[in-house]
Amino acid sequence: MSGKRVAESRRGRLGSRPPSHDVRARRTTCRLPRSAQRSSLVLSILDLRAEHCALIAYEVFATQMNAEVPLLTPEPTSKMGLRPHPVNCVIRYYQGVSMARRSRFSTVAPMICGCLALALLSSCKQEVGSPQAPPVPEVGIVVATAQDVPDEPEFIGQSESSRPVEIRSQVTGILKAWFFKEGRDVKKGDRLYQIDPVPFHAAMLSAKAKVAQAEARLVQAKQNLARVKPLLAEQAVSTKDVDDAVAEEMAAKANLEGAKAELVKAKFDLDNTLIMAPISGMIERTRVYEGRLVSAQTDLLTIIQQVDPMYVIVSAPESFLLKRQRDSTAKRIQHPGVYQLRGVLTFADGTTYGQEGVLDLLDVGLKTDTGSRQARVVFPNHDRVLLPGQFVRVRFKGTVKTGAILVPQRAVQQGAKGSIVFVVGNEDKVEMREVQATSWQGNQWIVEQGLHVGDRIIVEGLHKIAPGAPVKPVPLPAPAATTVPTAAKPQPERAS
Repeated sequence: MSGKRVAESRRGRLGSRPPSHDVRARRTTCRLPRSAQRSSLVLSILDLRAEHCALIAYEVFATQMNAEVPLLTPEPTSKMGLRPHPVNCVIRYYQGVSMARRSRFSTVAPMICGCLALALLSSCKQEVGSPQAPPVPEVGIVVATAQDVPDEPEFIGQSESSRPVEIRSQVTGILKAWFFKEGRDVKKGDRLYQIDPVPFHAAMLSAKAKVAQAEARLVQAKQNLARVKPLLAEQAVSTKDVDDAVAEEMAAKANLEGAKAELVKAKFDLDNTLIMAPISGMIERTRVYEGRLVSAQTDLLTIIQQVDPMYVIVSAPESFLLKRQRDSTAKRIQHPGVYQLRGVLTFADGTTYGQEGVLDLLDVGLKTDTGSRQARVVFPNHDRVLLPGQFVRVRFKGTVKTGAILVPQRAVQQGAKGSIVFVVGNEDKVEMREVQATSWQGNQWIVEQGLHVGDRIIVEGLHKIAPGAPVKPVPLPAPAATTVPTAAKPQPERAS
């Protein structure tokens, strides 16, 4: 009977409402019973999918009220763009009915709410299925292999001229002039400074006079000896007279030698008043100027730097030397010999010098202040690119590391205790390994400890994994291997 009323009301009053049921026309401020409030609260939390359930509740409500049921046609949207919900329609219709009919709803409301809750739960159970296990992530791997790679350590060094010559005066005097241009090339024998030669010229003339005087005395002594020797046979003179003549001759000879020595010294001083370049090279600025009193062998006048060839002095720390010795003993490296090593020079801006150098000196012991051993590398410098005092890097070529394991740089991560690498272990589960990555070979690390030949190293997909988690390894193309029959160019090892 209730269903028949609902159907008749829909056929008779399609799209219309009685004035008594027009909620928009009258604002009834009646208060719902507590059970109706609970019902409206349940209905209000439903989403748009609960509209169908609200329509069913609407029809049941109207049937219980024994009233004509207006059709719930879509109402126009409000000024704020909100579309009325069917639940609101139920509440508004309830406000429009009489108090007699309104009391009936308090007994039916719990049943309506139960029906709506059951409908909502069944809908949620159909939509939310059981969670599926996440798929096993795929990771890219490379297999660790052993190969021979160049072992080219790199050290910081400082360049210096092969022959730095200090220019000092050999005599004390007043500087009269200097003849060179500062910072330019000079050749051996070029004039540099002129010291006042007048006093030294006078000293040389005096020495010459002393030599002549000594020569005259020697001639006189010889003549006296020649006269007294025949008289000794005739006993005309005593033996003492002959001995005195011989001694006088010898003294005259000694005086002559002394005079000649003074002459040589005077001539040497005079010649050294003109200071000339002892070698060819680049001359620095002058430290003295005209009118300065220059002290012999004390005042530094200038310095000539011979820059072709150039020396580069590098220092190898003791730790590196000890490790190199252990590797050589264990046959982990192939070393051609110290003086067979070649050096590649790199400037501060990263550019490489065009010519290789040769190691020509290795100090006997360590420096006590730094604990390092110095070595000297000779570089040709015809174009004067190298300058004294430059800080450069020298990479030594010629040594090969045997059986090294190379790992792509992106596979090596930094952990709490140092470098780590993730590998695929037994049962395709992730394992974390602590490794010792010592130096670079291009874009790869040389790993000396922590990995073995055949280990599957994870290179790609590191953000998907965790230690102990299962993964699906996918082999990646192996990076370009550097096989070194003699020597090659990796990223060198750093040593300070």
